Amino acid sequence: MKPSMDPPRPGYFGQFGGRFVAETLVPALEELTHALATIVPSAEFQAEWRGLLEHYVGRPTPLSRAHRLAHALDPEGDTIAELWLKREDLCHTGAHKINNALGQVLLAKQLGKRRIIAETGAGQHGVATATAAAVLGLPCEVYMGALDVERQAPNVARMRLLGARVIPVQSGARTLKDAMNEALRDWVTHVAHTHYCVGSAAGPHPYPTLVSELQRVIGDEARQQLLAQSGQLPDVVVACIGGGSNAIGMFRAFMDDPVALVGVEAAGEGLDTSRHAATITAGTVGVLHGAKTRVLSDADGQILQAHSISAGLDYPGVGPEHAALAQSGRARYLTATDDEAVAAAHLVAREEGLLIALETAHAFARLGSVARDFGAERGRPVRIAVCLSGRGDKDLATLMERGSS
Repeated sequence: MKPSMDPPRPGYFGQFGGRFVAETLVPALEELTHALATIVPSAEFQAEWRGLLEHYVGRPTPLSRAHRLAHALDPEGDTIAELWLKREDLCHTGAHKINNALGQVLLAKQLGKRRIIAETGAGQHGVATATAAAVLGLPCEVYMGALDVERQAPNVARMRLLGARVIPVQSGARTLKDAMNEALRDWVTHVAHTHYCVGSAAGPHPYPTLVSELQRVIGDEARQQLLAQSGQLPDVVVACIGGGSNAIGMFRAFMDDPVALVGVEAAGEGLDTSRHAATITAGTVGVLHGAKTRVLSDADGQILQAHSISAGLDYPGVGPEHAALAQSGRARYLTATDDEAVAAAHLVAREEGLLIALETAHAFARLGSVARDFGAERGRPVRIAVCLSGRGDKDLATLMERGSS
């Protein structure tokens, strides 16, 4: 029986979630909560947003069968899994982030906001937000850790070409957490006319719910496509997880089905080091960026620096719904190291002709163990649906530096 995930109070998933913010932001969050309940489900909003997804983004994205990769998962050459790839890399801008960005910028415009701000790590959410702001006619500023500006230069160039102002953040580790800190400071100062387009299913209520509702189009499509193409639901759904938007978007459609849910976090240089981003696996309960969730922190509760070769997973927190899914046991969370992610990216390129993002590669790195573990439980090859959340153009320099696997 599926554990209940109904929040005991608005904005919570079990004990996780809530709204821990400056009083200045409360009216804007209340306005957004009301809009989520009234505007987002309305026929008018849904028609315009879904029209953009179809005619601008290119949805529905395909569901591809990965025969060669499935064969390569087993050293003995046996087929231990039937692999299906939900191809979010084929969205306009190259990743799932555009689904959420278009929805939020459209909502902001309907609320009369005159300016959009965002944070970004790998740059995909920044590119998606800059794209949405351009097509909907609003100015956009994107906060990005200075380290990520260096390692994701192609996406920085794309944002600037799209008309966005990219603001490098020099504080802290100069990565995603620090970019989100600066974006929140900006929002506090300009909250009356600015919408903060949060890129992951994290942050204060209602953002985790808003983002997951806008991203569940991934899982809804995948579920319909699997039934149409194979006549069956998958045994397991797999996705990489940093903050958690592509994973929760995929998971949401299968919550009520007898389908296992698996998220894969970034183990960086190893869980036995301090250089990882495995928040659910190795974190503790705390508050980060306005929500109670699982975080990486020291004995005094101070947030630690995270590390991942993938800028999009380099975050010391996780969305509160994922924290609740882990606690309830409804979803399992595994890890993959930097080296394993790089090796997976090379393997997928050779076997399927797909250049996947380093974030996405973490999920692919665990497909073999997922196939063996769940296959042993079921006594047969398992059907796995994996979210191919983004393409790897932005990571080519890193992949070349690390060499072939």
